[in-house]
Amino acid sequence: MAKERSVYTCRECGGTSPKWLGKCPACSAWNTLEEGVAEPASGTRHRFQSLAKSQPVATLSEIDATDVARTPTGVDELDRVLGGGIVAGGVVLIGGDPGIGKSTLLLQTVDALSTRMKALYVTGEESTAQVALRSRRLGLAGDQVRVLAEIQLERIQATIEAEAPAFCVIDSIQTLYSDQLTSAPGSVAQVRECAAQLTRTAKASGTTIVLVGHVTKEGTIAGPRVLEHIKSTGWSVPNVPVHLCGRAPIASVQHLVRCTVSRSPQVRERPPQP
Repeated sequence: MAKERSVYTCRECGGTSPKWLGKCPACSAWNTLEEGVAEPASGTRHRFQSLAKSQPVATLSEIDATDVARTPTGVDELDRVLGGGIVAGGVVLIGGDPGIGKSTLLLQTVDALSTRMKALYVTGEESTAQVALRSRRLGLAGDQVRVLAEIQLERIQATIEAEAPAFCVIDSIQTLYSDQLTSAPGSVAQVRECAAQLTRTAKASGTTIVLVGHVTKEGTIAGPRVLEHIKSTGWSVPNVPVHLCGRAPIASVQHLVRCTVSRSPQVRERPPQP
């Protein structure tokens, strides 16, 4: 199969160039060209065509709308943030400062879910031995948890197809790369392409996928803003200083999980109060 061609697109005007340039040839903006996969030639099948199913026009009041079925994770506070549990085919993005406990929380969640469904933990930042050591420190059984250390997107997709897990964790999205692009892992183009392809995989297979995202020094998810729009639910794990009797914050912190965005919210769920 021929390798897909790359094209550089201006994020300001949408103009394209076959190679990277410092100045956009269309609008003359500087440093706005970003690498992406070139559109296929006319008449070929688009790789996202399977998701673009035609739907007839309907009257809003006549549409049959029911509550989304959710599967509890077994972690009570996490289920509360998720509105009762995970949704089949959903994509969840979790972000937080380095070392705050994202991987630990998700490893505990995978272990709890593995007793009821097939679960896969994909790590791009650690080896399988490191994941196993952390599991033992946490006292987790891990008897039915499948682990894969991989950063190539296409191999991860092939593993998801072969293993057919109901729940999959990708730790983290910034470490992945696709063979369709030549840019380095963590670049804007790679993060956008990998996130879009994993979202396609989740919708097509019904697998719930959790993407771990790094954050910038401002506390926002690193990478393109589109990453925050494609997911079904977004979590953040902020550091909350502990106050004792009105004194200044001390070194100890509470790690809270907050839901920032949910496409399937529960009526009883209230947004975080300031």
